Amino acid sequence: MDIQFLGHASFLVNFEGTKILIDPFISGGPGDGIIDIKTLEADYILISHGHGDHMTDAESIAKRTGALIVSNYEIVTWYEKKGLKGHGLNHGGKFTFDFGTIKYVQATHSSSLPDGSYAGNPGGFVIWNDQNAIYFAGDTGLNMDMKLIPMLCPKLDLAILPIGDNYTMGYEEAIFASDFVECNEIIACHYDSIEIIKVDKEIVSKAFAEKGKKIHFLDIGASKEY
Repeated sequence: MDIQFLGHASFLVNFEGTKILIDPFISGGPGDGIIDIKTLEADYILISHGHGDHMTDAESIAKRTGALIVSNYEIVTWYEKKGLKGHGLNHGGKFTFDFGTIKYVQATHSSSLPDGSYAGNPGGFVIWNDQNAIYFAGDTGLNMDMKLIPMLCPKLDLAILPIGDNYTMGYEEAIFASDFVECNEIIACHYDSIEIIKVDKEIVSKAFAEKGKKIHFLDIGASKEY
């Protein structure tokens, strides 16, 4: 499994040959000029919620690649009206695709589509196959439902957690979140993109290390293998 950071909260996961694009926000974001969306390949596009900083490039990439959009029912329906393929999930639901399983889990946040229409409830994703299992939290505050993940899903190899505070949980709550999901290997997201969510990486890394955890800050375009 290979994970590439595309900036902000966007990732491209190569899951045993299947390319899963998560929350694509490159145009106008930190990855603009570093990541070329015209050559970005995807078999699936996962969208955690309706805010523009998580779905700006989903439509153009899905049209070019034919990728299947996976999100909640409302977001998928919105894209289907645009002629795009989708698979709608709802909280607690899971579906097994040709590469593995995706489960849509709780996130505590807000959500509306770019045109102001209802985007359903925000969520996160647990993705797994026989080799790997990862958790993408999406934009969320700390919530007790995270404790259900290790009870209902395979043991996680990795958790991708927001740490920037203000709009999501901060790094202190992310440490609790990693306890709740029983995963000590973390990739940080949703930080440093704008001034209000800037973090001190040294302080954050030390705080995680003191709890026996490792947090990774990937450069935009950089990849990590698991």
